[in-house]
Formats: sequence, structure tokens, C-alpha cells
Amino acid sequence: MNKTDLIEHIAKQADISKAAAGRALEAVIGGVRTTLKKGGSVTLVGFGTFAVSKRAARAGRNPRTGETIKIKASKLPKFRPGKALKDALN
Repeated sequence: MNKTDLIEHIAKQADISKAAAGRALEAVIGGVRTTLKKGGSVTLVGFGTFAVSKRAARAGRNPRTGETIKIKASKLPKFRPGKALKDALN
């Protein structure tokens, strides 16, 4: 399922237009993005939790030349599925 399919599904289930469903989906994604950017987490009970994980700086190796390179520290988005979502899949 891609974004267009998801918008169509939301529109059908909520009995709203595709344009309204698209705006709603963008609002949700924007809210999650903004919260994660501030370092917070978003918990949707029964679905899961979006959070930010920090990756420390480290030394790596260029596979082509074998040269050692420095890899900067970074932040990564992570998703932990909730119990209800896990149960629905099993």
C-alpha cells in the first residue's frame, strides 16, 4: 500500500473526500514529524510508538579503498508496534 492507496482507504472508511483524507493524512504525518524533530515521541495506543533514537559517531571503512572514515552522530526515527497491532498480525 502506498500513500495514494492509504488516502483512498481513509476517504472510503471515513466517508469523506479524497482531498480531505489527503489533508488529514498530511496533518498526521506533519504532527509526528514535528514532535520527533523536537525530540519527543508519539504514542498511538493499540498501534505503536514513534520515537527518536540517537546513533553515536563512529569510525567506518570505505569498502572500495579500505580507508578509515569518520561517520557523524545522527538521529534516527524508530517505530515500536503496540500489542494490539502485534496480535492482529499473529
